[in-house]
Amino acid sequence: MPVASKDGRGDTRPGVLRSLASKFSIFTATLVFWVVVTLLAYNLRQDNFDVGKGLLLCVVVILVSGAISRFTIRLLARPLKLLQAGIASVRNGSLEPIQVSRTGDEIEFLGESFNGMIEALAASRKEIREHQELLERRIKERTEQLQEATRHAQAANQAKTEFLASVSHQLRTPMNGIIGMLDIALDKHLPSEQVEELQTAHRCAFSLLSSLNDLLDLSKIESGKMTLEKAPFDIRTAAEECIKADRPKAASSTIQLALEVAPEVPAQLVGDSLRIRQILSSLIGNAVKFTEHGSVEVRIDGHASRPGEFLMRIAVRDTGTGIPADRLLSVFDNLNQAGGGTDLGLAITQKLVELHGGEIHVESELGCGSTFVVTLPCAIASGKIQELSQPTSGNTTPGPGRLLVVEDNQVNQKVVTAVLRKRGFVIELANDGREALAKLESGGDFDLILMDVQMPGLDGLEATRLIRKDQRWKGLPIVAMTAHAMTGDKERCLEAGMNGYISKPVHPSHLLTTVDEFLANRSLAS
Repeated sequence: MPVASKDGRGDTRPGVLRSLASKFSIFTATLVFWVVVTLLAYNLRQDNFDVGKGLLLCVVVILVSGAISRFTIRLLARPLKLLQAGIASVRNGSLEPIQVSRTGDEIEFLGESFNGMIEALAASRKEIREHQELLERRIKERTEQLQEATRHAQAANQAKTEFLASVSHQLRTPMNGIIGMLDIALDKHLPSEQVEELQTAHRCAFSLLSSLNDLLDLSKIESGKMTLEKAPFDIRTAAEECIKADRPKAASSTIQLALEVAPEVPAQLVGDSLRIRQILSSLIGNAVKFTEHGSVEVRIDGHASRPGEFLMRIAVRDTGTGIPADRLLSVFDNLNQAGGGTDLGLAITQKLVELHGGEIHVESELGCGSTFVVTLPCAIASGKIQELSQPTSGNTTPGPGRLLVVEDNQVNQKVVTAVLRKRGFVIELANDGREALAKLESGGDFDLILMDVQMPGLDGLEATRLIRKDQRWKGLPIVAMTAHAMTGDKERCLEAGMNGYISKPVHPSHLLTTVDEFLANRSLAS
């Protein structure tokens, strides 16, 4: 009955059970044989040896040895074999009780103890399985709850996005009319008192537009839909323009507004100039707002963090009211302002800085002013990029052209028409996409189309797609002019075949600059 077992090193050795029984039998037989040999030797020594007696003793030795061997196998080897088989069964994963020989000795006790251990293991395995099943059920329930919560959150976020898009469109359309009509009125020769009133209304309209833009920007950032552009820009020009915008307000409060750009700042950096201007404007505007007298100083410096990269540092220091120490930690919270009131400016500024991978912090002392410091990582523009980004030469400025304005709102029609006709452009109007197609089909030779997007009947996107299918108008520039200003609106316009995008309210100078650029490019192409 060979049995294989393993030692601690994983090696096998001959079966222990057979060796134990054999050794016991051999030992007993040897002992009996020694006794017989001793008796025979004694008889020989006494000259009393009997052959028959010797043969009888040999037969007795053989019978005793056989009996001992049988006894050993029956009472020792077989119970151990059953115990070994049970152990092997457990090792193979079965936790069934093993067969125990009723020997009434230590072997039976060992077998019963082993069965007790098997019962404990089976109970433990059952308990573990029950816990595992319970855990799996809970994980499944929590996963389903999480998926349901995620669906609700996505639905709520989509509803919020659609609501903001609708609000944006509904507000921007009348805002375009208000600001446009105010611009037209301010161009007329009016008494100084009326001019001052109109200018006040104009500033209020732009303040309302700024608040609307802040809400949309915050929504874009929080939903993860705001993306940063990568293009060369001149930080000196950007900073000067931001300073210029706040000079009138600073002058009215006798505040000195100063700008210093360190010489180590590269001439051109690569980044999102629009958002960096927004950061600058927010910090400068906030400093001017809370400074009654004294100065607001803007300093831009930095250092090369690695080859081709520049870590720009913007510091805006004012001599204003300062921020209480207990409000420093919450100064960037939404709808919170350390100086009183509510404002999204600093909250959006912090999020824009973080979106760039930068940092912002504030140092302030009540009554002694504040210093906001921003660090922004930027790439340094190469010479090739700078060359490609140079503006078109001024001698390519086109003369007045013939434009088709596709717009369903009559107020917006009046605003755009007044701005463009003042420059000398010939304007034709279309109230929707089908009317625009009809004017093109009737032989209208236009140099550019300004296309609204949301119109009854045939909207601007579908009208553009139909225009692009006709080879006659393949090179005709189409510029979107729409109140849709959410993330993705510009991309949808470009995918439909439009060449540019202007969001409402349309600023007259921006409108004229955009039209001039497209007409100049078309003139060069022809």
